[in-house]
Amino acid sequence: IDQLAQHVCRKAFAVWSLQPKLETLLKENEQFDLYKNLELPLARILGEMESEGITVNRATLEKMGHELNDKLIVIEQEIYAEAGEKFNINSPKQLGVILFEKLGLPVIKKTKTGYSTAADVLEKLQSEHAIIEHILLYRQLGKLQSTYIEGLLKEIHESDSKVHTRFQQALTATGRLSSTDPNLQNIPIRLEEGRKIRQAFVPSKEDWILFSADYSQIELRVLAHMSEDKNLVEAFREGMDVHTRTAMDVFHVAEDEVDSNMRRAAKAVNFGIVYGISDYGLSQNLDITRKEAAIFIEKYFASFPGVKQYMDEIVQDAKFNGYVTTILNRRRYLPDITSSNFNLRSFAERTAMNTPIQGSAADIIKKAMIDMDARLKKEKMQAKLLLQVHDELIFEAPKEEIALLEKIVPEVMENAIGLSVPLKVDFNHGSTWYEAK
Repeated sequence: IDQLAQHVCRKAFAVWSLQPKLETLLKENEQFDLYKNLELPLARILGEMESEGITVNRATLEKMGHELNDKLIVIEQEIYAEAGEKFNINSPKQLGVILFEKLGLPVIKKTKTGYSTAADVLEKLQSEHAIIEHILLYRQLGKLQSTYIEGLLKEIHESDSKVHTRFQQALTATGRLSSTDPNLQNIPIRLEEGRKIRQAFVPSKEDWILFSADYSQIELRVLAHMSEDKNLVEAFREGMDVHTRTAMDVFHVAEDEVDSNMRRAAKAVNFGIVYGISDYGLSQNLDITRKEAAIFIEKYFASFPGVKQYMDEIVQDAKFNGYVTTILNRRRYLPDITSSNFNLRSFAERTAMNTPIQGSAADIIKKAMIDMDARLKKEKMQAKLLLQVHDELIFEAPKEEIALLEKIVPEVMENAIGLSVPLKVDFNHGSTWYEAK
């Protein structure tokens, strides 16, 4: 104990000694406000959220596990029937032999140890044989079973039937919060079986409700604000569906002429632009040729010239300064932005385009969490903030407080930070996180 005490004291003294220097550096970088008014008060709120935890119904999770196991057995037998023999589906080597030697499917990629059976390879082969779809589903359900069902079951505390995730405040380079032990931010939602895992998350008391509120298209709204693109700003100010508006501008059609394929393509390019998508990336997403994807991106930038100008300028600023900043002046340094290595430089350029947008979205929801904490205290409510999952906040509250939450949550979240376009919050509530979402 004495040795531990000395060790802790030395660590504490070192941090205390650094405080004046770090404070000076923060002020020189114009980041002291970010630290003092955002990250520091948020640390207390996150501590309270971690301590509170969220209740998980063990019986519901166990039932899901049994159902998933039954599905896996059925799919396994279908794969064996299509392959004409039994083999280890989880072995890339054995699977490669079945697919590319026995069934004669075209080889797309090889690795040092044999044939690649990675997900992107299998997705390209889906039209070649029925076995592929079953293998992809088998993998997805298998991961749900092992990582999420079994993983969550291990994290439920016996004393309170809750999971107490840890929020990492200074882990991501963009400023987003990260959730660990367990990670509640990456529960898969593409499959219904994945979405259903949220059915196991319930309020901690009888007659209480879970309340979910999330920002609608926050990164695109931040992009509109930062780029000041006239058409994008106009779409959000008029309350239009931004993907429909993009499709109208890119395909030169009226609103009632936009079909589902046009909107899907517009949605892919809208979100892709935020991440500095290439013609290759868009061609993969939409299953079109690179040439078609390149034309689509070109048309997008012609329709939204302010976005193109912003992307070009942010990369140039990053090359000049060596970093990019968010709305609240969070920095991300990009030493590879001037690298002679094309791949490193290209990645840094895409990061320069995305970080101010994703990081500013993170700033906004962190500010909303602080404002919500203050508002709940001001209203003397019993409601508690339990989780933050990217652009979503999850609360629990007694039924009688739901009407007030419906009023104050969107009010607070939509006014967390003033942008040139309105922020919009969607909300719902229910007896489980699944129902609330």
